[in-house]
Amino acid sequence: MSEYIVSARKYRPLTFDSVVGQKSLTTTLKNAIKSGRLAHAFLFCGPRGVGKTTCARIFAKTINCSNPTAEGEACDQCESCQAFNEGRSYNVFELDAASHSGVEDIKDLMDQTRIPPQVGKYKVFVIDEVHMLSGSAFNAFLKTLEEPPANVIFILATTEKHKILPTILSRCQIYDFERMTVENTIQHLKMVAEKEGIAYEEEALAVIAEKADGGMRDALSIFDQVASFSQGNITYEKVIEDLNVLDADNYFNIVDKALENKVTDIMVLLNGILERGFDGSRVISGLASHIRNVMLARDTATLPMLEVSDRMRTRYADQAKRCPQTFLYKSLEILNRCDLSYRQSSNKRLLVELTLIQVAQLTQPDDADAAGRSPKRLKSLFKRILSNTQPKVAAAQVAAAGEKVVPVTVASPARRQTVSQPVPAVATENDSNISSRPRKRREDLMLNFNNLLNPKKQIVVEEEHVEDVSAVEDKSFDDEQLLRTWIAMCNRMVGIQQFKGLAMRMKNLVPHITTMPDVEVVVDNEMLLGQLTAIRRRIQSTLVKELNNKNVTFNLRLSKQEEVERRKTVYEVYEELKTENQPLRHLVESLNLQLV
Repeated sequence: MSEYIVSARKYRPLTFDSVVGQKSLTTTLKNAIKSGRLAHAFLFCGPRGVGKTTCARIFAKTINCSNPTAEGEACDQCESCQAFNEGRSYNVFELDAASHSGVEDIKDLMDQTRIPPQVGKYKVFVIDEVHMLSGSAFNAFLKTLEEPPANVIFILATTEKHKILPTILSRCQIYDFERMTVENTIQHLKMVAEKEGIAYEEEALAVIAEKADGGMRDALSIFDQVASFSQGNITYEKVIEDLNVLDADNYFNIVDKALENKVTDIMVLLNGILERGFDGSRVISGLASHIRNVMLARDTATLPMLEVSDRMRTRYADQAKRCPQTFLYKSLEILNRCDLSYRQSSNKRLLVELTLIQVAQLTQPDDADAAGRSPKRLKSLFKRILSNTQPKVAAAQVAAAGEKVVPVTVASPARRQTVSQPVPAVATENDSNISSRPRKRREDLMLNFNNLLNPKKQIVVEEEHVEDVSAVEDKSFDDEQLLRTWIAMCNRMVGIQQFKGLAMRMKNLVPHITTMPDVEVVVDNEMLLGQLTAIRRRIQSTLVKELNNKNVTFNLRLSKQEEVERRKTVYEVYEELKTENQPLRHLVESLNLQLV
């Protein structure tokens, strides 16, 4: 029985022309060899399995060839080429930096550079995974790399260029290798299958190419595995079974059933997928990629961007004709939101099921009353509840508290409604200790906030009428005036019992001027942000009148992670006070005081 050689080694390219998917790079190397303009150091970088080490070996073989061809290829006939092909060449040295990363290994390599080549013109040193060298090894390598002997060429190969020192990069010619496209991988696998006498289906090779993720070596390894499983007849079904790949037909079926709003069928299909051992996140990410491909297939200009076989490209184009554009956009938004929440979810299956239900209902027709906007039904419902209950509640409160009732007009798109609002009793004109004008102003502001900050009425807050500010002047103000106005507004809100908590939280916020007269407040949690957003227009109206500037705009923003400052505990403040205050520390130590 002859010795078996894996396809990745058996069909390793031996010439520049046989390298797959790196046409521009190999052309540059051949032209450099033909013109004799060779650099002393090269850096080959790119993903795994795309031909970095292979191109380094071909380059080393070609520059030492005695009779290179006119195209810049090695002749494969001279003594140097024969020695290289048989693995006995003394002109090529390979070092695996992953296992030889120390200073001593580099020094031994530098000693080899002093010996001139016995056959050929150059000694070529190929250092694979060069980013694994230690910092001291890099420093020991710098001087020789900058000024090597005339007959020495270094070729460095790496998958992580960003880990290499800039001083090393500046001394090398850098060649970036590209990922293998699906089409190039399929063509190369066809060539290997024909030479090995293996029958195949193009769809099966496409699955292998997609699974390889741009690496030719990975594609050939998977090809060998599938060829053994299928016993020389590679079919689509056998590839799916052997590699345990989630079939693209599942995604096509999910989208088709979602367009028909068949939620039950989707749930049955999802259950079958999960029972086969696939993770829910894999279903979500795969479906998102599928819908992205369908979206690209809607336009003939973006259709070639799909890295799939011709048959699959046709299927994507057919499904794209049936999918509304809004369905694709909203589906991607829903799936992306699920993908972000998947890790934090305690019931992952339920999250996936709810996500697919939402996708399946995107094309479902709405009720006639809603006119396609279901939130309006909820809003109108709350409006009816408020209109029916608030006058009675207000009247009862007034009767109990002895307060007077004033009518307040609430504007809505449908109609204007007048409801009664209680106003706290104010001082009479005979009371000489209290000024009537400031009291009336406070009364109006309390009425506004009592009408607007009530959580039960947040739905209609933004639709209420904003007072006319045309008479307000356009005076400038600074951060100090803004802060005083903000604190005064919060103090007035504290006087209203149901808004006392919100006002206390607002006091901890510090408004600032972004660009005059734009005002911004940074909020540290989403709940408070939502409460303030509901009353943003009224806060802005108050700031306009208090600051006497009609161009004031009030904006809210959720704080970034680096902007959130951790509050110090009582014990931390206590320790800082002891450190900064010598008498306090002396008092604590002398009396043996403790903070409880």
